[in-house]
Amino acid sequence: MQLRPEALEGHLAKGLAPLYVITSDEHLLALEAADRIRKTARAQGYTEREVLTVERNFKWGELLAANQAMSLFGDKKLIELRIPGGKPGKDGSAALQAYAKDLGPDNLTLITLPRLDWQTAKASWVTALQGGAVYIEIPNVERAQLPNWIGMRLSAQGQGAERQSLDFIADRVEGNLLAAHQEIQKLGLLYEPGKLSFEQVHDAVLNVARYDVFKLSEAMLHGDPARLARMLDGLKGEGEALPLVLWAVSEEIRTLLKLKAGMAQGRPLGALLKEHRIWGPRERMMEPALRRVSLATLEAALQDAAQVDRMVKGLRAKAFAGDAWDAMLQLALRVAR
Repeated sequence: MQLRPEALEGHLAKGLAPLYVITSDEHLLALEAADRIRKTARAQGYTEREVLTVERNFKWGELLAANQAMSLFGDKKLIELRIPGGKPGKDGSAALQAYAKDLGPDNLTLITLPRLDWQTAKASWVTALQGGAVYIEIPNVERAQLPNWIGMRLSAQGQGAERQSLDFIADRVEGNLLAAHQEIQKLGLLYEPGKLSFEQVHDAVLNVARYDVFKLSEAMLHGDPARLARMLDGLKGEGEALPLVLWAVSEEIRTLLKLKAGMAQGRPLGALLKEHRIWGPRERMMEPALRRVSLATLEAALQDAAQVDRMVKGLRAKAFAGDAWDAMLQLALRVAR
């Protein structure tokens, strides 16, 4: 059965299921969910623990053997299977389907996976796990949701803050949920329960942002020039390769141009998104961006991208003055505004 992450605590209070699956790209939230299951398992007598990690040359017989092996001391056993790549392959698919049908009576199994893409999510082994396990899919905390998430975490430790403070923390931990968690814990250690002032938050919270070149496209699609400029400055400061930044932005511009051109021909946006394999959070960002940006703007932006590419290669570009990073900012802002 599928279980919402927020319902896990109540579920565990009623008893343990024999098989759990956690899938998420949010490592902090996945770890917290797994820790809740482990804690409950220990309290209910699962004193032995065996951890298997699916890496290159992993033998799937190890999983079946772990399930069938008797504990040396007759204890109940927690088996953890970690699949960091998210794709078990042909042998793994067969093993997981067989495993879900033949769970050891004295074993509790916890399988952890990254977030699965839409094609993998339809695989037979995923269907088997969804049918035989408590299946917990933890969604990403998107940038727009981060201030509210921080507010809820502060509330859980008896503190609160104004929106300005929540936005300030979110800006400082860009792309790093674990860092946000650590900063929230630090606020709990530094200050008493109650309302935190902006000055208290400002003095306590470090700039622990970890900028992601692919999140840059998100800021551009959202039409958030301030965040876009901050991220580009952060990427530059962290020594990110400018050709990679240009490639990510240029690919997004090309995609927008294809979608806009298709719409100009009378084709429905839904069909175009499916054709270009755009789904999930990115799909939801496309429609507002397409309403905001004209076809002529996108065509001009693509020409500007070629000029920025010349600057990156050390050649003169007619469209821009200054250095290549400044030109990169001007290019991205053309689409974000």
